[in-house]
Amino acid sequence: MITERDQDFLRYWEHNRLRKKKVIKQLAVGLPLAVVLVIAIFLNFFSGWYQRADMARSKESPTLILVLVAAALLIVIFVVIFSARHRWDMNEQHYKELLSKKDRQ
Repeated sequence: MITERDQDFLRYWEHNRLRKKKVIKQLAVGLPLAVVLVIAIFLNFFSGWYQRADMARSKESPTLILVLVAAALLIVIFVVIFSARHRWDMNEQHYKELLSKKDRQ
């Protein structure tokens, strides 16, 4: 038996499933998480608690900063795309399960 909540989800996802798959909407989903993760990594790197990181930073190699920025951008892009696609796939799977459950009744 399909509950009212399941019916609401079916109506919502049927109406919004293609809109949620667009890239702009995916950015809004995972971007805050990715930014927080990158900020935590930079705070950890520049806090000075790990001596080897301090030594690498003290050499003041300009390429180190470029590598860190490039890595941060790659982390942000990966987390944004992965979290958005994962959430979309989970909703799509739930939608298909509810449709098959509805068809059986």
